[in-house]
Amino acid sequence: MSETPDDLRYSKSHEWVRANADGTATVGITDHAQEQLGDLVYVEVPEADRELAAGDACAVVESVKAASDVYAPIAGSVVAGNEALADSPEVVNSDPYGAGWLLKLRPADAAAVNALMNASEYQAFVESEE
Repeated sequence: MSETPDDLRYSKSHEWVRANADGTATVGITDHAQEQLGDLVYVEVPEADRELAAGDACAVVESVKAASDVYAPIAGSVVAGNEALADSPEVVNSDPYGAGWLLKLRPADAAAVNALMNASEYQAFVESEE
């Protein structure tokens, strides 16, 4: 079973969100998503100041198997993309909830984070898809 930390929120398109103390939110793909993709060979992250609506394609992850869009789980303004992934995309595989984060954004509505699935809801969702 994939790792699903309790302190994060999750989307149906397999992104996670961590609410940060400074009011920003960090976004990445879940352990389940990186397992499904396989070994990543390329990651494209968004530029700072890009405005995103919930559901917008905001990043690209490419593995030896397939390329996949990453969708913004909440609306907001991009504060930073994880530029280190350009040289080390495999970090998303080895540390999806840590150094493998994709972007940080300032949420348009802070309450939107809590509207996402919690860890147990996400695990049930993943199991229902299998």
